[in-house]
Amino acid sequence: MEQKADAVDAILAQWRCERPELDVRAMATIGRLKRCSALMQRQLDVAFATYDLSNWEFDVLATLRRSGAPYCLAPTALFSTLMITSGTMTHRMQQLEKRGLIERLANPDDARSKLVQLTQSGLALIDRAVEAHVDNEQRILAPLAAEQLAALDQGLIALLALLEPEQPRDC
Repeated sequence: MEQKADAVDAILAQWRCERPELDVRAMATIGRLKRCSALMQRQLDVAFATYDLSNWEFDVLATLRRSGAPYCLAPTALFSTLMITSGTMTHRMQQLEKRGLIERLANPDDARSKLVQLTQSGLALIDRAVEAHVDNEQRILAPLAAEQLAALDQGLIALLALLEPEQPRDC
């Protein structure tokens, strides 16, 4: 079955015309990954907005929720998982705290920092939102055949292995 041309094909055609000596195969793959990411994010954001959440708010609440009861993490564990700076994290925590979705508690192991914990309201919200999120992700990928989805996943696993820093292992 022939694939229809996409927006990346138009960009590649321009480069082939202007710089035919360039091998743009990697540009094609990375361009499609970036375009897919942006287009998917739009669809994910629609589901988050239903729960009055932004993407980053969902990520913070979901990270706390999946950490398990009592849904509480040190800020360093939270911002390193979310790949953001500590300054960004502080600002975001203030916003979530104002909304009553998290609370900051004294850290018994470090008097200089506070732990971040989901409130009952935050827990109830993320439990509803994550169910809708999973349904939305399944809807987005449903048109792909099982074999296509498995091949895509395997390719992305291989790419992540190249790009992600090696995680330290516990001995």
